[in-house]
Amino acid sequence: MAEITASLVKELREKTGAGMMDCKKALNETGGDLEAAVDWLRTKGLAAAAKKAGRVAAEGLIGIAVAGTKGAVVEVNSETDFVAKNEIFQNFVRAVTEIALEKGTSDIAEIANAAYPGGAGTVAEQLTQNIANIGENQSLRRAGTIEVSQGVVSGYVHGAIAPGIGKIGVLVALESAGDAEKLEALGKQIAMHVAAASPLALDETGIDPETLERERAIAAEKAAASGKPAEIVGKMVEGALRKFKEEVCLVNQVFVIDGKTKISDVIAQAAKDVGAPVVLKGYLRFQLGEGIEKQASDFAAEVAAAAGSN
Repeated sequence: MAEITASLVKELREKTGAGMMDCKKALNETGGDLEAAVDWLRTKGLAAAAKKAGRVAAEGLIGIAVAGTKGAVVEVNSETDFVAKNEIFQNFVRAVTEIALEKGTSDIAEIANAAYPGGAGTVAEQLTQNIANIGENQSLRRAGTIEVSQGVVSGYVHGAIAPGIGKIGVLVALESAGDAEKLEALGKQIAMHVAAASPLALDETGIDPETLERERAIAAEKAAASGKPAEIVGKMVEGALRKFKEEVCLVNQVFVIDGKTKISDVIAQAAKDVGAPVVLKGYLRFQLGEGIEKQASDFAAEVAAAAGSN
């Protein structure tokens, strides 16, 4: 059993938004297992973990680049937000994103070994030079590409600090023989929706089976606590899973632009406007720092420690 420390309670509270005492109880109930404690709080209706667990901290920039029927998105990290405002860093993110687009690759090793524009050696060598010039560690974290045979790939950057770079980058692929200009406008709106709604998958087939089983277990425990007959409990569980899929699958989500139409219906209706059937082939959404745990530092303690060492 893990020790229930104040820092562990604090971490659970930040992950879930639940009260301090509830977090402590959850950790006691689960033997100090953080993820199990998150689920315990959710079964008790004390946390909105699915929405809050993704609030992670890391710095740097997301870059997107689009060329007709293909697009690329890249994340480059830095230690502080100050670097994101640095022109050298911004230019590097733009260049690396263009390289990913040109090569059509999400392989970080391939991108790192590619020639950097301007005869400055490879991308990896330029990154090393940037670290030396800026005086702060930086890393090329991930990349993604998406393409359609015909139609458009539309991009959107949320929290943009300059064209094509910001805190959230989204690409949406629409396959169609219809009017490209109208497709582009539709794609931009869908990309804005993706940025705001943060779907887990395009449709039900794209949801991780482990995620579904986890949701089923949580729903089953909640339903069982109701004391209702088994057949009613079963229906409650299936209803909860159906609602979960509606919330996390892009095609099932309600369009944030009008607040009433499902994305699948938005796409179907678009066929009349663009003059040909439209298929939503896929999307990519990169949010700066998601999945990275950034250790918070106690600046006052650091200063005190430094003063004491003199």
